[in-house]
Amino acid sequence: MMDTKENVLQMLKRAVETWDMELVHEASAKALSLGITPYEAIEKGLGQGMVNISERFNEGEIFLPQVLAASKAMEEGMAVFEPYIGKDSHTTKGMIVIGTVQGDVHEIGKHVVCAFLRGAGYSVFDLGRDVPPDDFLEAAKEKKAYIVAASALMTTTLIGQKKIVRCLKEEELNVQTLFGGACCTRKWVESIGGDAYCSCGSEVVECVDKMLRARKGD
Repeated sequence: MMDTKENVLQMLKRAVETWDMELVHEASAKALSLGITPYEAIEKGLGQGMVNISERFNEGEIFLPQVLAASKAMEEGMAVFEPYIGKDSHTTKGMIVIGTVQGDVHEIGKHVVCAFLRGAGYSVFDLGRDVPPDDFLEAAKEKKAYIVAASALMTTTLIGQKKIVRCLKEEELNVQTLFGGACCTRKWVESIGGDAYCSCGSEVVECVDKMLRARKGD
């Protein structure tokens, strides 16, 4: 069967949905040979696979190991397109700096959030775990981030999110903040002057899309 644009985009989608590393490389190579732009390949191929993964995860049909496997397949595909991203200014929807707050070493939920955001076409700079507020600030400046996201899994580390807000405001940086984590609540985020709260990884793309639409005045 002749490879068409639609067929190849479906292959990319299926590769992520089935976390098939061989297929993701095959489909990515075919996408490039057909002249499919990195943006289309990521947004309409790999990203659609992650959307499906997100929905299945939210419905309890699959679990964290499957999400991480799909994320790995998606990242493999992204790596193929990475050398061509600079040639297409529309490839990324925006830069997001993310990390787990200082004093907290939990990362699994953050990895899921990163996977969904990357699958949706965002660039994500992951600072890792136990990250001081100043590191969020410096990364936001260096990467020209639209959003700084931070998770806190323990009540004792929630204060780290408050420090991030204060740090960004002191520098008058035009960056929005997004917070979550097991002990984080919408009420807490509002009380510290944060911009948005997200309760789970499967909702993060919708939340970030909404934040950026508001930023652009759409």
